[in-house]
Amino acid sequence: MSLLAESSSLKKTPLTDRHVALGAKIVDFSGWAMPVYYSSIIAEHQWVRRSCGIFDVSHLGEIRVSGEGAFAFLQARLTNDMNKLRDGKILYHLICDELGMTLDDILVYQAKPDDFYLIVNAGNIERDFQALEKYVPDSVKLENHSDQMACIAAQGPRSEEVMKRVLGLDLSSLGYYHFREEQWNGSPVWVSRSGYTGEDGFEIFSQNDLAPAIWDRLMDSAPSEGILPAGLGARNTLRLEAGNVLYGHELDTQTTPLEAGLQWAVSFDKGSFVGRDGMLIQKDKGLRKKLIGFRMLDKSVAREHYPVYQGERKIGGVTSGSYGPTVGGSIGMAFVVKGSSEEPGTRMDIEIHGRRAPAEIVKLPFVPMKHKNRPKAEG
Repeated sequence: MSLLAESSSLKKTPLTDRHVALGAKIVDFSGWAMPVYYSSIIAEHQWVRRSCGIFDVSHLGEIRVSGEGAFAFLQARLTNDMNKLRDGKILYHLICDELGMTLDDILVYQAKPDDFYLIVNAGNIERDFQALEKYVPDSVKLENHSDQMACIAAQGPRSEEVMKRVLGLDLSSLGYYHFREEQWNGSPVWVSRSGYTGEDGFEIFSQNDLAPAIWDRLMDSAPSEGILPAGLGARNTLRLEAGNVLYGHELDTQTTPLEAGLQWAVSFDKGSFVGRDGMLIQKDKGLRKKLIGFRMLDKSVAREHYPVYQGERKIGGVTSGSYGPTVGGSIGMAFVVKGSSEEPGTRMDIEIHGRRAPAEIVKLPFVPMKHKNRPKAEG
């Protein structure tokens, strides 16, 4: 019996039937029935690195924040400086609690000076909405559009070509971390250029009823255009190689953005915002822990929660770990406590089923980033 038959309570995207028809392995991801792979994680991972992989990411949440004072509200609620935004631009932010702990990491899309869309993680939609509601002024309107919106991502070096040849969208002038409205089959869609995988890539946001037609057009052209559907398994190994954090692994309500190496997304100079005081105290006292990247020195694979040692001292635990197909070895990220060595090249051990396996700290990311149209000033 399939997972879908066993768990009718799982949420489904507008493309779930397509995934089943393609023979995808369906798993429970944050309460959603999602494809983890179609053929194999490694094959899909490698295909994205050399051609174009298509992902269903419709489980992501979309929250609209609009009205007079929307800009000021988000400036006081989120960590990054909203002044970096302009119409058609995207900015990475974190939502923190009053102590500076991370509730979610999100993307803010500015449509107009007082009209924004927040793209949030699937498992945090309701909590994020409540965290925003707690501080929202009467003049600002919050709308949860998550159940109405779908998103298909195209990732890989051929993604720009695929968008033009298959969908008729010429995105060559679209900047990295920018978006714009396009027309597809007479309906409006938003197309953004980011790339969670470390490759050039695009996200197509549409109303639910349009998503199957977009997906079908891409899949119908797959054999001739170098397209392969890819699941969440490959998405995870790709983002790990790219050194990108994942909420619930490198980020949670016990971790500040500073500990996760996201200082660049925290603007202390902009003035007061929720979580600022807690992070300033931590900054003054020193971080309790720090996120590092590592590579295994044997064929072992380190998984989440495995203990990390330097000598006989336990210094932390693995947050994410997997075989990295592009790297050609097992890699991961881990938190290590204050006072332990964090320099690249430093040896450490990871306990795997009662056995110590050797590893060394390496600089993130594990692979070079290949985003196109990225301003030189951006890190």
